[in-house]
Amino acid sequence: MRILVTGATGQVGRHLVDELHRGGHHVRALTRSPQNAGFPDGVEVVGGDLTKVETLGDAFEGVDAIHLITFGGDFGDLTNGAELVDLAERKRVRRASVLGSWSRTSVETALKGSAIGWTLLHPVEFMANTLDWADELSTNGTLSTLATYPSAMVHEADIAAVAASALTEPGHAGRTYPLTGPEALTPQQRIRILAEKTGRDLTFVRLTEAQERERLRGYGYDDDYVEFGIDLATNPPATAGRVLPTVRDVTGTPARTFAQWAQENVARFLPRDARAASGPTGPS
Repeated sequence: MRILVTGATGQVGRHLVDELHRGGHHVRALTRSPQNAGFPDGVEVVGGDLTKVETLGDAFEGVDAIHLITFGGDFGDLTNGAELVDLAERKRVRRASVLGSWSRTSVETALKGSAIGWTLLHPVEFMANTLDWADELSTNGTLSTLATYPSAMVHEADIAAVAASALTEPGHAGRTYPLTGPEALTPQQRIRILAEKTGRDLTFVRLTEAQERERLRGYGYDDDYVEFGIDLATNPPATAGRVLPTVRDVTGTPARTFAQWAQENVARFLPRDARAASGPTGPS
C-alpha cells in the first residue's frame, strides 16, 4: 500500500512511519520541514502544511490510505477539516486513521460524513507527556505538581501500531479506539519507576492550588489554560485511570509498560552533565 503519514515527525508519526516501513509499505511522510526529517532510506519525504490545503495536492496524490492529525503547527485544532477530507476524496483515498483530541474536531466531523473508511484513535494520555517533568527532575531531582490521580497513559509506539493496523487491514472502518497502556499509575508511582531506571533519588512534591497556578503561569500559559490545568488536576475524567485492552485486541501484542518507556528515555531525566555519558536517548 501507499500510505501518507501527516504529522510524520511527531511523537506518534515517527513510530508510525517506522512501523509501516518495516511492514513493506510505501510510506510518504508529510512535514513542514522535509530537510530536517531524518527518515531512513526508502521513506518518501514531502513538504506541506495541513493548515494550507493548497500545499498538499502532490502529497495526497496516489495514496491508498492516510494518517491524519487534528492540529496544526501551533497545536491548535485544525479548522479546515472539510477541505482536507474533500481533497482526500478527490484523490481517491480509501482509508484514514485519525489521531483525535479531547474534543471533536473538524477533521473527525468531515470524515464521518465522507465515503472514506475512517478509524479514530483516542489515547487517554501519551507517556511522552512525562517529558514535561524532565527539566525539573534532571536539575533538582524533584517533581512539583498538584495532580495525584492515576493515568493509564499509552506508549506512542502502541498508538502507531493501532494506526498501522487500521490503515493496512480490513475491519476497522467506522471504529473509535480508546487507547491506554496496561496499567494506571499516579505521578508518585511514575517517579519511583524513573528513580529505579536512572539510579537517582527523585522526590514528589505535592503543590497547593495556588502554587500550581504560579507554576503554570511561569510557563507563560494564559489564565484559561491555567484554570484548565487546575480543573484537570482536581477533577480528572473518570476514564483517565481506566485500563482497556484495545492495543492488544487490535494488534495482537500487549501494550508497552511505562517502565519500558522510561528505559527508552532514561537519559532525558539525568543531570545534564551525565547525559553525554549515557549515550543517545531512545524514541519518545
